[in-house]
Amino acid sequence: MSRNFLVIEPEEGIAVLKGLASLARISMLKLLHEKGPMNVNDIAAVLSLPQSTVSTNIQVLEDAGLIRTENQKAKKGSQKICYPTAEEVLVVFKSEYRAVKNNAIEVSMPIGLYTGFEVTAPCGLCSPDGIIGLLDVPNTFLDPDRMKAGLLWFTRGFVEYQFPNNAKLANAEITELEVVVELSSEVPGTSADWPSDITLAINGIDVGTWTSPGDFGDKRGVFTPSWWKLKGSQYGKLKSWRISTDGTYVDGVRISETSLAVLDLKGHHSIRIRIGVKDDAKCPGGINIFGKGFGNYDQDIVLRIKTG
Repeated sequence: MSRNFLVIEPEEGIAVLKGLASLARISMLKLLHEKGPMNVNDIAAVLSLPQSTVSTNIQVLEDAGLIRTENQKAKKGSQKICYPTAEEVLVVFKSEYRAVKNNAIEVSMPIGLYTGFEVTAPCGLCSPDGIIGLLDVPNTFLDPDRMKAGLLWFTRGFVEYQFPNNAKLANAEITELEVVVELSSEVPGTSADWPSDITLAINGIDVGTWTSPGDFGDKRGVFTPSWWKLKGSQYGKLKSWRISTDGTYVDGVRISETSLAVLDLKGHHSIRIRIGVKDDAKCPGGINIFGKGFGNYDQDIVLRIKTG
């Protein structure tokens, strides 16, 4: 299944906060989520509001990115159809980022703070304290406790994370982008020989695929909690995707011609990182993503932005 989440920081999300600061607009959003896409006249009729009031508030919601609209032909003229864009809105008051050097910014994203997903079973999440929700139920990826996740896994699909484009905010030129994350394949139990093609995409563009050799369980991960079964995935490989002006590299080895120019980062206020196993993967061996409290590295997903 696929669900969308909107993550904002207050300073950059004023329009979203304004969009939510009205009982009328909240009622419209709830109605669209309950009933599905509707036109302005139907919204006005259900909520007993003047059409002009609905039209004005729909524009505020659209400007905030909380809904999208389409004009469709009607019996007389056209009608504006309204669609909700996100199932949840998360307000983050502090991004965990720091300057690595004078010309670089590092952003750390908890693995449970994904803004979109589409996964198939076997799948699941757990925190350092225990299992989150139900195993092998994709709906569990909607559980609010996902924010505490230190390990997640699935067979096919993806999770997507929305990072702030701090270079754009600083009006700086990006010269290199690096994503670092601990990964392994996923198999019931574990197997050192279980290859899986894991693909990284940035802003909707595939930048490169790394083939994980297996799902590792020969020894307990350095940070994996003692309650986690020994027959379960214990640790992964710390992988680095680096995108520069001349292509994409995994652990320093050039794997594709996808460059920074192709990603058009100047045109985006955020950097969307998607990690997953594609349906047409040659080696569809699932994926484990390790975060803080699990694996060998005790870190979240790290995005490094180098500027010139």
